[in-house]
Amino acid sequence: MFKFTKYAENPILSPNPQNDWESACVLNPAVIYDEKQKAFVMVYRAAGFDKQHIIRLGLAKSNDGIHFERSLPDPVFDVDKSDADGGCVEDPRLVKIGDTYFMVYAARAYAPGQYWLQENQNFVMCKDLPGEVISKDSPFFANNNKTVSYLAMTYDFVHYKRLGRITDARYDDRDVMLFPEKVGGKYVRISRPKFGEEGKVKMPSIWLSFSDDLLEYDKVELLMTGEQWWETARIGAACPPIRTEKGWFMLYHGVAESDECYRVGAVLLDLENPLKVIRRTKDFLMEPEFDYETKGFYNGCVFPTGNVVRDGTLYIYYGCADKFIALATADFNELIDYLDRECKI
Repeated sequence: MFKFTKYAENPILSPNPQNDWESACVLNPAVIYDEKQKAFVMVYRAAGFDKQHIIRLGLAKSNDGIHFERSLPDPVFDVDKSDADGGCVEDPRLVKIGDTYFMVYAARAYAPGQYWLQENQNFVMCKDLPGEVISKDSPFFANNNKTVSYLAMTYDFVHYKRLGRITDARYDDRDVMLFPEKVGGKYVRISRPKFGEEGKVKMPSIWLSFSDDLLEYDKVELLMTGEQWWETARIGAACPPIRTEKGWFMLYHGVAESDECYRVGAVLLDLENPLKVIRRTKDFLMEPEFDYETKGFYNGCVFPTGNVVRDGTLYIYYGCADKFIALATADFNELIDYLDRECKI
């Protein structure tokens, strides 16, 4: 049985009470190693205690992948309340394709409100906030402020060009990310739309689709759905895939119906046909254990969103209880060998 090693001094990033916009929580970071800067670069989700719960992205960097320092006092990627992603920008994932970094992020038109409080779970409840409430009679209300995923590009992680949405606005779709290179001449998108297709699945699951231009994707095709007890409520991709000699390595999260806790598994996908799962863990590789993972705004959540391989070590960056950012590691070659040897489909 293989398990990740959690950093003994977790969490590696905590809320900053000196900045209102990140005073409540920091979580679910995208992390990538930038060769030009010779540094680990983290773009992280953050929010304060405002009733709207507007979610923004911050920037931090590290020389060793463990000790991160915030780069800016303000958000590096903020909302524009007049735009379609003006309610929140969250859960980024980064890949480098060619010389360009592409960031996929989830967003809503209206801020979600303090979702951990029952009375604030819907944005229409914020009636005392002018400009932040929508009439229940509006046609848009029927859309229920769904999460849509968007694409942006950057060369320096400070300046970004928003390119537009890359998921269907009819479906709540998150856990969206790109493969770091074309497969079969096509860009590949991973997504988790909240729908079943012709009875194929009974829960939010992981789907793939393909594109010629990064923005418009072909019909989604089911990659995998929940199978084990710890993934019976829903599953979703965690971090962008990593190419190995034995297949595309990808972490994913599963949520159990029994305790609603998040746990983490892994798969290997065929290099030429990523719709083919060739290895998959039956047991989870990580679960909530410590206070920073079990006490927060979503208790019992370990949610990886960034992974980097450096000098044979897999660095896994994950959100904890929707409040902190933590680090786990593994010997990457040992992990791939374990998947290849013990996790045959």
